[in-house]
Amino acid sequence: EYPLHRHVSGFTSSLRTSSAEAFLPTAVDLANGLHRPHQKPAILRKISAAQQLSASEVVTHLGQTVVLASGTLSVLLHCEAVGNPKPTISWAKNGEEVKYNDRMLLQPDDSLQILAPVEADVGFYACNASNALGSDSVSIAVTLAGKPLIKASRATVINTESSAVTVDIGSTVKTIQRANVTISCQVAGVPEAEVTWFKNKVKLSSAHHLHDGLLLIANVSLSDEGLYSCKAANLRGEVTESSQLLVLEPPRPLAYLEDLTAVLSSAGTSTRSVLTSPSGTKMTVSPGISALIGCAVDGHPTPNITWLYSGEPLSLQHRLLASGRILQILNISDAPDGEFSCLAQNEAGSLTQKTSLAVQEYQWSVDKLMACSASCGHKGVQLPQLRCLLDGAEVNISHCREKPKPALQPIACNRRDCPSRWMVTSWSPCTRSCSGGIQVRRVTCQRLTAKGSSAPVSNEACAQVSKRPVDTQNCNRQPCVEWVASSWGQCNGPCIGPRLAVQHRQIFCQTKDGTSVSLDQCSALPRPLSTQNCWTDVCGVHWRVSLWTVCTATCGNYGFQSRRVDCVHIRTNKPVLEHHCTWRPRPANWQRCNITPCENSTLLRGGEAVRCMGRKQGRAISQKCSTEPC
Repeated sequence: EYPLHRHVSGFTSSLRTSSAEAFLPTAVDLANGLHRPHQKPAILRKISAAQQLSASEVVTHLGQTVVLASGTLSVLLHCEAVGNPKPTISWAKNGEEVKYNDRMLLQPDDSLQILAPVEADVGFYACNASNALGSDSVSIAVTLAGKPLIKASRATVINTESSAVTVDIGSTVKTIQRANVTISCQVAGVPEAEVTWFKNKVKLSSAHHLHDGLLLIANVSLSDEGLYSCKAANLRGEVTESSQLLVLEPPRPLAYLEDLTAVLSSAGTSTRSVLTSPSGTKMTVSPGISALIGCAVDGHPTPNITWLYSGEPLSLQHRLLASGRILQILNISDAPDGEFSCLAQNEAGSLTQKTSLAVQEYQWSVDKLMACSASCGHKGVQLPQLRCLLDGAEVNISHCREKPKPALQPIACNRRDCPSRWMVTSWSPCTRSCSGGIQVRRVTCQRLTAKGSSAPVSNEACAQVSKRPVDTQNCNRQPCVEWVASSWGQCNGPCIGPRLAVQHRQIFCQTKDGTSVSLDQCSALPRPLSTQNCWTDVCGVHWRVSLWTVCTATCGNYGFQSRRVDCVHIRTNKPVLEHHCTWRPRPANWQRCNITPCENSTLLRGGEAVRCMGRKQGRAISQKCSTEPC
């Protein structure tokens, strides 16, 4: 129904290509290529003058522009490629794979046929040829007579290594500095469109390497970032597509981190700080303090920072400051010796910097010795001085209390003969205890040897060193004294208990010949009592009790008995007034008795048994009777 190769008149085509499409294989090249053992794919491009083709059935090769008319019924796009191995052909529209259906047909010769084209079919069709050695791609524009059409891409291209990158307009480009970036703006349009370039809506001059729909941005730097726009305009209208250029700078180390200085100034003197570096830094810290670790890096965009400890995510107690560029270890004792690292990453690359923290330990030290216990002889020893050190500095000994103490071995010192000296024995007992006596001791000149023995030497050897000590002295020169007591005085006092009346006497200190002296001179002797308890005849009393009377009842709850209680004199056994005995507890003169249940309700009153009986309804009953006091 749709003939494919009928030549008719009434069709005009126009073409705008990129420099990437400048190579056009000749017929000889294509023929020779069939016999080459290895060849990358190459697509035939035909650039010819305007063809006079049917407005209803259009046949064209790649490298041309197809302008659809109102009566166009079919468009056939030829794609011829050579290569060894034979290339595989695929088609894409505006960068997306063509989905074949009953209107979009792939012919046996790999041509693409569009039946009954509509406005939605307008776009750039790319033929892609590929084999194991590489690929080639050529586009053809299918457009309507009217405003221009721009081949645009919505891809994001990230370049972190190459020195040159080429993209279609509409792409987002992220590239490293000093690369050459080419932005292609392929335009189709009838009438032919004029292309204008803009950066951030400001028109670019021809000095910006503009050529045939291409914009070259050479040696890219941060100042080249921005929005680049391609505007295609003809008499029928205009269209604009834009690409965002972002310049990437991989993370790089800095020698200084201002935020770390600010944080450290407010952290206090017990906080230490260190900067990481690619080669690694080291810092020795005291246990228990806080440490600040800085990751001084720069890059574009700003790198994200991840902290690691010995290659693993942090698990110890910490805080992140200054947007993660500073790691604060709250208690460095929680971190045994290990390596902290910060991984800085952005789209341009990554950088690892590291530092090692060595936690100092409190240690016992015995490197110093105490003074020798003797200057000569055989007993001189020195004990090691036990100290607690931190980084070589002495600290309070309590910091080392959890560390096992080292064994302290005494060291012999000053083991040599001593100089001659006077040796004395202890004083003998005094010949008298008072009034002056004499005591003596032995004085000799000796020399203590290094072996511990004493060797006697002449008195002249000691006299050259010191004066000879005395061997006799007076003792107990105080007068002989004793305590003397007068006779006891009268026994006086109220009778409030046994022997609590008192009597007094006078105590004197006097010499053996009867001379009174001050009491202080007798203070070394036991002093006699000057007061004592005494016994008076008035207090010789006690309570006398008689026997208990017979109980008033043999059972029940009301029996009692009594007795007589008198205060009598012990010697005369005669009653006296009771107040003389009040200092002793008074015995009871009555008590209850025979508190037991009665059988047949029998009570005893005044020695007479009384039975209380009664009857009720033919049976015996009992009840209480005679309950008044007897």
